[in-house]
Amino acid sequence: MNDLDQLYQQVILDHSRERHGAGALDAPDGQSHQVNPTCGDEVTLDVKVQDGTIAAVGWQGEGCSISQASISVMHDLVDGADLETVARLEADFDALMHSRGKGVDEAVLDALEDGAAFEGVSKYPNRVKCALLGWMALKDALARSGVVLPQVEADGAPAS
Repeated sequence: MNDLDQLYQQVILDHSRERHGAGALDAPDGQSHQVNPTCGDEVTLDVKVQDGTIAAVGWQGEGCSISQASISVMHDLVDGADLETVARLEADFDALMHSRGKGVDEAVLDALEDGAAFEGVSKYPNRVKCALLGWMALKDALARSGVVLPQVEADGAPAS
């Protein structure tokens, strides 16, 4: 295993142990409960939206280190972000997860910050669902709150 793979593995382990944003929110605008039936990962995610910005994200979950770490990283990326940024990050992470280990543009990895640690997960289709669980819950919770994320391309350009 090379140094970068070891670093990425450590980022995932750290986030799975110290879950950023863990805990339910009081009176969320939207909530979603998602389950990955393949491996039993679960998350209940709460979101508050104010003036086109994610004001707060809270979550409770259990499952493998990939799913729990991915939700923790997602929290760090979207908490306090405007909805267009959230849409771009979601598209970037989705592109990363569907790259099948072939890689994505360096700008995408930079934008995803600790999310870049999941690049190796994309090589394992059964694990991709684990990594995407929190993002699916976020999109659903936003939709339940009446918010639909704008359509963007993975590089952040508006979708045509």
